[in-house]
Amino acid sequence: MAAQAEEQSSGSFILEHITDHHELHLGPLHIPLPHIELFGIDMSITGHLVMMWVASLLLILSLIISTKRRGLIPSGFANAIEAIAIFIRDDVARPNLGERDAPKYMPFLMTLFFFVLFCNLLGLIPFGQTATGNINVTATLAGISFAMMLGAGIKHNGLFGFFKGLIPPNLPIALLPLMIPLEFLGLLTKPFALCIRLFANMLAGHVVILSLIGIIFILGLFVSPISIAFALVMYMLEIFIGFLQAYVFTLLTALFVGLCIHQEH
Repeated sequence: MAAQAEEQSSGSFILEHITDHHELHLGPLHIPLPHIELFGIDMSITGHLVMMWVASLLLILSLIISTKRRGLIPSGFANAIEAIAIFIRDDVARPNLGERDAPKYMPFLMTLFFFVLFCNLLGLIPFGQTATGNINVTATLAGISFAMMLGAGIKHNGLFGFFKGLIPPNLPIALLPLMIPLEFLGLLTKPFALCIRLFANMLAGHVVILSLIGIIFILGLFVSPISIAFALVMYMLEIFIGFLQAYVFTLLTALFVGLCIHQEH
């Protein structure tokens, strides 16, 4: 019975840290957040929303700090930001969007990368929460990327030309009733893949770390050195995954936008 109670408390501990709440959990201190309802829609401020505000603030501060002192040779923090910007331009934007279109979409891709990155990393600091471990957040980000895909495709090819370009050329008329729904389904699976990939990876990492810590409460303090060692390894891996998933989300967005622009490829 005692072991069962410990398992239940460990499960509650994990759920408390990965689910969204209408209050901020700062250790033993729980700060209630405003409850707002507009036309029957719950518009309340939650912990994940606060984390997104913090991520947005960090994004703005990073931009201000890195561009405050302009010079031929940046140093320190500005140098790190420039290195990331050059990497996204040369290895993400240009290969997928082309030399002509890459500069147009660089501001969007840079904003997307740093916002996702900060949301990923905020969950690894004490009392922080991972907003990208919430499927509503990743679905919204994927929706924004999908809107950019459609907007870019229609802008470059025209409304009729864009949807016509979804169908392979010289396709027999008999196959059109089958191919048209499949092509539209393929278009819709792109934002779905963006949403689920980011959500699942960020959620899984935190569940593993919290589970390793929870083992201590179930099996006792004698396993704590092993659990803490594995948790530290996973923690370092989560930092890497935070950067990796921000890169993958940005890369796939650039790839999908490029496919909508250059439909002939």
